[in-house]
Order: sequence, then C-alpha cells, then structure tokens
Amino acid sequence: MATSTVAGVAARLAAHAGDLGTRDAVIRPGHGRLTFRELDEQSDTYAAGLHALGIGKGTKTVLMLRPGLELFPVLFGLLKLGAVPVVVDPGMGVRRMLHCYRSAGADAFIGIGAAHVVRLLNRRAFAGTRILVTAGRRWGWGGTTLRALATHRSPAPTVPPDAGDLLMIGFTTGSTGPAKGVESTHGALEATVEQVIAAHGQSADDVALVTSPMFGVLHLLIGSTCVLAPIDPARVGAAAPATIADTIEEYGVTTMFASPALLGPFGRYLRDTGRRLPSLRTLVSGGAPVPDRLVPLLHRHDLRFHTTYGATEALPIASIEAREILRDAGAGSRAGAGTCVGRPVDGIEVRVVHITDEPMPVWREDLRTAPGEIGEITIAGPTVSPRYHRLPEADAAAKIADGDRRWHRTGDLGWIDDQGRIWFCGRKSQRVGDLHTVQCEGVFDAHPDVHRTALVEADGRPVVCVEAGPGVADHDRLRRELHELAQSQPMTKTLDTFVFHPSFPVDIRHNAKINREYLSRWAAHRLRPNRRRDLAPRLLPLAGWAFLGYGLLGPMPHPALWALWWIDAFLSIVVHLMQLPVVLPRARRAGITRARAAAMTVVFGATWWRGLP
Repeated sequence: MATSTVAGVAARLAAHAGDLGTRDAVIRPGHGRLTFRELDEQSDTYAAGLHALGIGKGTKTVLMLRPGLELFPVLFGLLKLGAVPVVVDPGMGVRRMLHCYRSAGADAFIGIGAAHVVRLLNRRAFAGTRILVTAGRRWGWGGTTLRALATHRSPAPTVPPDAGDLLMIGFTTGSTGPAKGVESTHGALEATVEQVIAAHGQSADDVALVTSPMFGVLHLLIGSTCVLAPIDPARVGAAAPATIADTIEEYGVTTMFASPALLGPFGRYLRDTGRRLPSLRTLVSGGAPVPDRLVPLLHRHDLRFHTTYGATEALPIASIEAREILRDAGAGSRAGAGTCVGRPVDGIEVRVVHITDEPMPVWREDLRTAPGEIGEITIAGPTVSPRYHRLPEADAAAKIADGDRRWHRTGDLGWIDDQGRIWFCGRKSQRVGDLHTVQCEGVFDAHPDVHRTALVEADGRPVVCVEAGPGVADHDRLRRELHELAQSQPMTKTLDTFVFHPSFPVDIRHNAKINREYLSRWAAHRLRPNRRRDLAPRLLPLAGWAFLGYGLLGPMPHPALWALWWIDAFLSIVVHLMQLPVVLPRARRAGITRARAAAMTVVFGATWWRGLP
C-alpha cells in the first residue's frame, strides 16, 4: 500500500525560521539560548556533517546527550537526514540500558564522554557501531566531535519523508517488564503535534517549561519557545519548587508538562506561599495517575490543568481537565471506580477487550467486553506505534490485525463509562487475583493521612502497602481506619493486611510509577515469620567477632592462630565495609535507616543483607 508524504521536521523548522526568525526557540537558563533561525541553521549544519560521516536515511543512531542547547539541533539534524535516533533513558540503570542498545543494533553513536566510556567498557552491546561522535572533548576512542561537525557548510540532502518512514526508536522504561524498543513513524509525529494542539490549545505564542525532551520536540515543531527546566531528569521529584516558580516567572512561561512527582511539591509550594504565577495558563500532567488531592492544589480559574493518559507506544491517548475531575470523576475514584483519564484525543479510537494473556492475532467482535465491564484497553490511530523493534514475539502479544489497521493492546485495564470517558484500573500484569490495583487503591488513597498505597501480591495473598503522609506516626490507628475503609466498598472487602513503607520506590523516568514488583518482594519479606534457620548463618560472623575480641584481650598460643586472626580481621572489617555501597540502596528501598543498615552490615555482612528483597 502506498504511503503518503508528510511535511516533516525540515519543512516545519524552515517555516518557523522564516515566520518566527529571531524569536527564542530554546532557552537554557544560565547557559544561553537559540533562536528559531539558529535552530534551523545549526540543525542543517549538523545534518551536513553527519551526512559526510555516512549517516543517512535509516541509520540507527544512539543519542546520549544532556538536555541542553546541543541536543535539539543534533536531534533535528538526524531527523532531517531520515536517520533514526535510538533514545534510551540513562536513568533506567546501566544493565537495562545496555540491553536496549544491544537489541537496537545501532550503526552510529553520538554521546558525551561518559557515554563513550560506557560504550568502550561494554563493546558487545555496540558491536555494529561504526560511526562515533563525541560531545565535548574526545579522548582515545576515535571518531570526531560535534565541534568539528559544526564547521560543515555543504548542504545535506533532505527529502520529505513518507508517513510510514521510521522516525525514532524509543524504549519503554522496563518498570513493568523488559524494556522494549518502540518504533515511531514520521506520520505519527505529525499527528501527535496536531493532537497536542487540539487537546491542550498549544500554539506558537506559548512559552513552554520543558521537563521532558520529547515534549520539547513537540513544542518546537508547534513553534513554541522552550525553556529547559532546571531539574535532574532522573530525579524530577527532587526539583526545588521555588526554583521552578522563579523560572516560570522570569521567562513568562505559559505552559508546562510534568509528572505528578514534580507537580505535587510544586502545588503544595504555591498553596503554602500563596505565590501567583500570572503568565502560567496551562498545566499538563502525565506519566502516572494523578492523585485526587493534587488537582485542587493546581486548579485555578485562570489556569487550565489537564491530566493525560498515554504510553511510549502512543502519546497522548486521552485527556481530562481538572474541572471535570473536581465535578464528579474524583468522587468515582474514591468509590473504587478507578482513575478517570478522560476521553480519547482526536484520531484515537479505544476499545476494551476481555482480559487474557493469550495473543489476539485478528480482531473479532466477540473480543470486546460488555459496556461498563473492565477489560484491557486497546487503541488504534495515526499516533500508535505499528510495531516493536525486532521483537516479533512482543508484536504477537500486543497487536491485533484489523484489515488495514492494527489495534495495540496497552496492557492497561479499564472501562468506558456512558460519557465516553476511560477509567484506568491498573496494569494487567499487576492484578492480584480478580483485584485491580488502581481501582482498589483509590479507596485507600482518599484517607487524609495516606500519601499513597499499592496493592501487591505477597506469598500468594493480597497485601496493601501504605506510605503514610508526612508526620503520621500512629500506624496502628491508621491501619484500623484503612480496614474500615476497605469494608465500605465491594471490591476491597477482602483486603485486611496493611504494611507500612516509609517511601515507595518509583520509576526512573517520571519518579511516579510505583515499583510494585519490588514492594511485593518487600511485603513478603516483612510478613514472613522469623525462623531459626534464618538466624543460623549469622552465627558465623558473630563467632568471627568473638575470635577478634579474644585476640585483642590475650596473646595467641600459636603463630598460625595469629595468621587466622588477621584473615578474620580483613573479612570482618574490610570486606564488610566494602559491601556498604551495595547494601545502602537496597536498605533504603526496604525502608531501613542508613545507620541500622550500616551497623547490621558491619556486624553480619552478607548473611544479613542477602535476605533483603
């Protein structure tokens, strides 16, 4: 089937360079700015230099640059050539990141020096990489630098792409399973730009605070000015709200996209200080369900607050405004209906199919659930990724053929109400028997002393993990009240086990999705009764310490015992201390203080911390 031609990145940037000219395109506070004309010219220059190196249409290129003034010109330069950027969130951890790159099989590598060091130490993951470009100083790994590429003046060939041409390979976070490469097309990018304009009213008149590079790309293609937020992309929840507010005020920011992890502290800061930000007109939240208590913090008559529902495979899918949540949708969440994520955006069609882990190769009408019944959310439309990269087994599990189009199974459970709104109930892979996580948690999250909860399965039974609100210390009282709440709704009546965790582990990308798999192991560990055989291995390090004490108190009767004493000292002190960098992060996730974790490791070594989840 013939594929239609789309305007593409080159045409949009050229149009903005002509119409907007010297207007700021990218601002990095404290580091400079680029106009739309400079952005277009620099991306042309990088395209020419990259083309001279052999990068062209279809060249898969690893891109590991920090969010800054170089990132967008280089990215747009690649897209103008028809090259295919391979984008992986470095915050997911080195092991997962290397798995992603190995599965992508990239031909070229553009990255900062530290990224090249990782590449050199893991050559198997980059076995097919032949073109190397370094941002900053190049050391002994060969290739060229972005500075050298910036000297090219010969124009590179740019051809308007077809809608079905591969645009980018982006990877899922891997927070609910192995990370998968998601193929996006040029047609999907064009459709996404139009959806964002329609759903959130974005325009070239906006100044956007960018907390995610992908949304920066969309804003730039719309013609909006992008201000790079002063945050650590791997720790968005740790961003200073006052600094965010100062940036909004200084640059006249009108719109902002962020995860609930950032918007929560930001909303509380605005409430507690009474600070007004008159330029800010639109807030968009995404990446995880938005807690009901966050909505009134950010809803004002002069501020439109949207929450979006989407996935790496399609963004956005649906959207809802705060006024509707406050009017009736929030009450539904507290009653156990799930989280209302709104109506599908333009161009997206949604169907709910019966829950099963089996493939659905071809669409049949009997796959669809009855109206109002919970099932798996499936979507189709121009922004939906057609396939995973080199993963036919993942395609078989997630795609449904339906004539000329394909439905994508999101792995999310939910239902559609009589107003056409989608209610998200949780991930299919995380359901506990016939209980759905988000649906049940909405009941408990309504308690004023609860920050958030997580329903998990621990040793074959449902358990509710609870993160109490700040300053809440009476867990016994809160446990009783949560049990009463459980009895108030049909879907939670069987839940009677509540365990308290000081701070839930969350995903890297948005700092908001709860790591339920870890909490499941942690809860099982907490609820498992102590057994003598669990304590027996700790007798050996205690005996070692007793032997050390004996050596200090009196002379050894034989030189061999002195040699054994020194070996024992090395094992009990040096080796135990060397374990602390491994132990402390695991202890933090398990809710154990640094002091206790350090003391237990020094005394018992691995016989203690290997039992942590």
